[in-house]
Amino acid sequence: MTEQELRAIVRTNIRRYREFRKWTQAQFAEKLDISINFLSDIENGKKWISPTTMVKFATVLNIEPFELFKPPEAASYDVSALFSRYNNEVVQAVSDSVKQIYGYYQVLIDEKSPSRAESLNPLIEPDDARQYGGQREIDYRGLTAEKSPK
Repeated sequence: MTEQELRAIVRTNIRRYREFRKWTQAQFAEKLDISINFLSDIENGKKWISPTTMVKFATVLNIEPFELFKPPEAASYDVSALFSRYNNEVVQAVSDSVKQIYGYYQVLIDEKSPSRAESLNPLIEPDDARQYGGQREIDYRGLTAEKSPK
């Protein structure tokens, strides 16, 4: 691979990631705190960026710097798949955390220890922690709700 080919890959990736974000050159240049003309020159191959500026590009685009160097044919997925993968990882992590917290509160409820639950969660008022018909529920936000008798 020649230097010109590498530069072409980087500028193509910069444009591709910018367009994926639906940013105009003006919007992207503002986020980078550079002039529109400089960004245009970079995307058109008239100018090259320093390693420091390249890291800034990656940071603003919310990607790893090495992603700018990947030839399009070497990428095993497209840009939208890359972003959705990271998004799915965050959603999964949040979901797992909520399940873990819910399970923790469920253990407290099963022990039928409202005073212990109150001491662990100051947001649960004593009136909210009372039991109704021997049963109590905690929704996904950790709030206590009474369960109506059947």
